[in-house]
Amino acid sequence: MRKLFPAFMLMIIMSHGLSAQTVVKLYKKVPNSISSDLVEKTDTSKNGRITTKNVTEPTLTVFLPDKNIASGAAVVICPGGGYSYLVMNNEGTEVAKEFNKNGVAAFVLKYRLPNDMIMKDRSIGPLQDAEQAIKMVRENATAWNIDTAKVGIMGFSAGGHVASTASTHYTDVVIDNPAKTNLRPDFSLLIYPVVTFQDSILHKGSKKALIGDQASREKSMAFSNELWVNKTTPPTFLIHCTDDKVVPVANSINYYQALKRNGVKAEMHIYATGGHGFGMNNPSPKDKWMEQCLAWLTEMKMISK
Repeated sequence: MRKLFPAFMLMIIMSHGLSAQTVVKLYKKVPNSISSDLVEKTDTSKNGRITTKNVTEPTLTVFLPDKNIASGAAVVICPGGGYSYLVMNNEGTEVAKEFNKNGVAAFVLKYRLPNDMIMKDRSIGPLQDAEQAIKMVRENATAWNIDTAKVGIMGFSAGGHVASTASTHYTDVVIDNPAKTNLRPDFSLLIYPVVTFQDSILHKGSKKALIGDQASREKSMAFSNELWVNKTTPPTFLIHCTDDKVVPVANSINYYQALKRNGVKAEMHIYATGGHGFGMNNPSPKDKWMEQCLAWLTEMKMISK
């Protein structure tokens, strides 16, 4: 019988109603790391938002759908938080459970946040964890009942920068990959994403955290992901709001236009209102963007009707 994952990766199993979520470590030994006394911390706000910061041990929380409805599709979810914290429920576990209801396996990535105290090169830490997550999902595809040709990535806000970086820089292999496992996501879902570090439309906090606000033009361009779209970039679904005052909507528009120029399939929904950070539930429009997302995944033949 094939093991689900190496024994060292198993951390805990938590019960949520009729389902069980397994939390697994991404690495036996975390690459690009520095020994530190930094302690991970999780807080719950008055409105119920759960945030985690000071991540030194990146993990995946595994949400598997009922086998009777499993489509074979899988998505790695990257929560947002300006590269300073991670919104683990609104942009993570709640989204994963919704995907499970629709036959999609979901994996919430608790990735390392850029910090010179814990990383030799903070600029590549989140990308390392995203690549390792894609690698782990594909290498355990049989055990997790996943089609290796239906593995995508999703990101909210700064998590959208992680996801779009993984989607445009997957040939920049920054992890150990002896089996040469395919690191290219098969699709990308970008929700009010940070995409660029170009001055006019950037999210200053994300740039400062990842590469520093005084980073060179070359470094800033390297992490402006709309500049790296090509014909092999994964098909992409984008959501943004015109009135987003945190991450300008131009981040999504420019990425969409780059996809279009390169002949990559893409769909973008821009709502008039909703602002930023609403997770699955934008209170303004009558329709739900998750329904649009599932319809697009169906059109892309990642899931069935």
